[in-house]
Amino acid sequence: MKTIDYIPTSKIERAGKLVQTGAKIGVNYIKHYAEKVVNPDLTRDKLNENNAEDIYDGLKSLKGSALKVAQMLSMDKNFLPQAYVEKFSLSQFSVPPLSAPLVLKTFKNNFGKTPYEIFDEFNANSVNAASIGQVHLAKKNDKKLAVKIQYPGVANSISSDLALVKPIAIRMFNLQGKDSDKYFKEVEDKLIEETNYLLELKQSQEVVEACNKIENIIFPNYYPEFSSEKIITMDWMTGIHLSEFTAKNTDQEVGDKIGQALWDFYMYQIHVLRKVHADPHPGNFLVDDQNQLIALDFGCMKQIPEEFYTPYFELINKKVITDEKRFNEKLFELEILRPDDSPAEVEYFTEMFHDLLSLFTKPFQNDTFDFADETFFESIAKLGERFSNDTNLKKMNGNRGSKHFIYMNRTFFGLYNLMFDLKAKIVVDNYLKY
Repeated sequence: MKTIDYIPTSKIERAGKLVQTGAKIGVNYIKHYAEKVVNPDLTRDKLNENNAEDIYDGLKSLKGSALKVAQMLSMDKNFLPQAYVEKFSLSQFSVPPLSAPLVLKTFKNNFGKTPYEIFDEFNANSVNAASIGQVHLAKKNDKKLAVKIQYPGVANSISSDLALVKPIAIRMFNLQGKDSDKYFKEVEDKLIEETNYLLELKQSQEVVEACNKIENIIFPNYYPEFSSEKIITMDWMTGIHLSEFTAKNTDQEVGDKIGQALWDFYMYQIHVLRKVHADPHPGNFLVDDQNQLIALDFGCMKQIPEEFYTPYFELINKKVITDEKRFNEKLFELEILRPDDSPAEVEYFTEMFHDLLSLFTKPFQNDTFDFADETFFESIAKLGERFSNDTNLKKMNGNRGSKHFIYMNRTFFGLYNLMFDLKAKIVVDNYLKY
């Protein structure tokens, strides 16, 4: 794979790259409509493919938060056309890596030494490159290590990248007024945390210590002596990406076993630790030759405050969802309904979230749930389509919900999609035994 010798870091350079990408998309639309004059039956499939290709090519050279947005979008398979999902999902674990000279420079800046002076062996060619960092194989005292190196300038460009994305997001989601700032601040704070590898090191060690008792899931050990704010070193874990495993697995019992481990891992974090790994995409999980799940990368951890946790999970209770008064109270507690809402907005969003929650909480309504149930996911897709085509929604104030919804919803969307890929049938409250 071609390597990158330089990453644009200034606001002007990064904005310029996005403008170039926008120009390419404009050309794609002109071509599409010109061809449609000749062929009225032409679908948007080719247009979507071309746009996805150009957007991904633009973002992958920027790295950092711009590419992270593509990664987040690729996790919700019901939100984008398939061409975008397929292309953006590459950002999870397959983007062009830094060149060897840039890798060596990063080590010099962080340790005052080259990696060859620190490790017995070091491969300057990346084995895995993603949105914020890339991974290299090293050896020390015959132990294989994974060394993750952060891309230069990523941390410093987060605020400017989000400032460029903000006007687009405001239009897309019809956000109104200053209240929308809390959502962008939440994303910005989380992305900044993800660029602090010393924080990730601490979070990783805490998760490993708390969750290593869960069956059929294993974690790497982490090495503070070979880690810094921009470099983190852990055990090299051997396995295949979860997406590769699900594509070829035909053993239902194994799928159930791995799915149960994944589900227990998330439920234990959410309900016991009240802090969750909010980045559940296939690139962060491997499956080893013993069919054990391997969890990697704890840079994105979401603390769940009590004032959000309690009403959020009370909505799982059928008695709350079906009680109009209690349901209404929870919607206000979670900032889904607002004191300044008009009667029409209260009625609209109450109905909307009743339909959403009645569907999304189904996995919690019985002792077991089968994530191979295609009708469940088809219902989610239909609901998404219904809201995307609803002209009334575009007239409403889109500032809905606590800022904590952003990463909690991301967690559940990602988890549900992984469980569907595994086609796993699980025991819902199995985590309680830990």
